[in-house]
Amino acid sequence: MILVVGSLNMDLVLRVKRLPRPGETVLGEDYQTHPGGKGANQAVAIARLGGKVRMLGRVGEDPFGQALKSGLAQEGVDVAWVLETPGPSGTAFILVDPEGQNQIAVAPGANARLVPEDLPATAFQGVGVVLLQLEIPLETVVRAAALGRKAGARILLNAAPAHALPSEILQSVDLLLVNEVEAAQLAEASPPRTPEEALALARQLRGRAPQAQVVLTLGAQGAVWSGTEEGHFPAFPVRAVDTTAAGDAFAGALALGLAEGQNMRAALRFANAAGALATTRPGAQPSLPFRDEVEALLFGR
Repeated sequence: MILVVGSLNMDLVLRVKRLPRPGETVLGEDYQTHPGGKGANQAVAIARLGGKVRMLGRVGEDPFGQALKSGLAQEGVDVAWVLETPGPSGTAFILVDPEGQNQIAVAPGANARLVPEDLPATAFQGVGVVLLQLEIPLETVVRAAALGRKAGARILLNAAPAHALPSEILQSVDLLLVNEVEAAQLAEASPPRTPEEALALARQLRGRAPQAQVVLTLGAQGAVWSGTEEGHFPAFPVRAVDTTAAGDAFAGALALGLAEGQNMRAALRFANAAGALATTRPGAQPSLPFRDEVEALLFGR
């Protein structure tokens, strides 16, 4: 069992001919709504890949909240720990250009009301991996990591969106997952331009998280990792149409691979394939691949 503690958002997606510059207005197509939020996306990614997954988070007592919760349940995610709170659910506003690049702004809504007291120890029982992100209050993330460690689970922190982190959380994670922007902010360095620079940055981050393996994703350049071993995995060649949730597909697949007992190399290859496939379809959760699709890419079918 994997426990995801994190955010649930409704995504309002608008496709545009190009992303606007500061102060500029651009016209787009009719917008679409899709269920999203880093936590919920990663939970759905795990469920579609065949994993058992439990979601702990908050939604508002509004139509979006009901849709988000029922959507997770339909995907096979255990939603017994998804709480409801007065007010709006989290909402994300997403612009996507023809090359699949995006700009995202998030209104946290109910996600900001997920407090440490909302995390009962019973939710962590029987859990092998706890998967965390940073779209909920930081003190709640810290508490979730502590409860997961006490329960004997492996702690995987996807440090997204970019956020300064206290040493307390970095000392308690087993795996730190970041993209190039997040890694640069954590290390107070420039974003890496090559896999070699990314690997050097991953080694630097291990100095701040000595118990953790560090995985740094590079979009079209793949991913690098530094731990007991280290290396670079090139990206699978695909035609990207929308990069929304590609990182969440990667995170969910990585958590599941490790929960299934895959070694780091196999789990990263599995995650790389899931992340690549997620870029080939629009939307957040609608883009997340199923197990047979990932295996077809992995084995060239």
